[in-house]
Amino acid sequence: QVQLVESGGGLVQPGGSLRLSCAASGSIGSINDMGWYRQGPGKQRELVATITSRGFTTYADSVKGRFTVSRDNAKNTVYLQMNSLKPEDTAVYYCSANIRISGRWSTDNYWGQGTQVTVSS
Repeated sequence: QVQLVESGGGLVQPGGSLRLSCAASGSIGSINDMGWYRQGPGKQRELVATITSRGFTTYADSVKGRFTVSRDNAKNTVYLQMNSLKPEDTAVYYCSANIRISGRWSTDNYWGQGTQVTVSS
């Protein structure tokens, strides 16, 4: 069994910062790519950032220069540091990860439960 648990969401004023965390637990052999998605009110889900097992990152244009994705492989955790937050960043943020279960060769994609980020004055 593998689970992803997110934390760190909340209410913040425009220009503020939040740091999201997503920890994977269970019978984990290895974690490949991890990423963050978000879905705002009345909007499509969009990819925010990704990070490979080696630490290579990609970002959506809308968050470049403001958000930073990182990971701690020893802790099976991915982070999303969000700075200079804007009201348009308001969304439910979801963590995803491609994980190989211990003792198996194949991988599966997993999702966190989502955490609400609200940017408002």
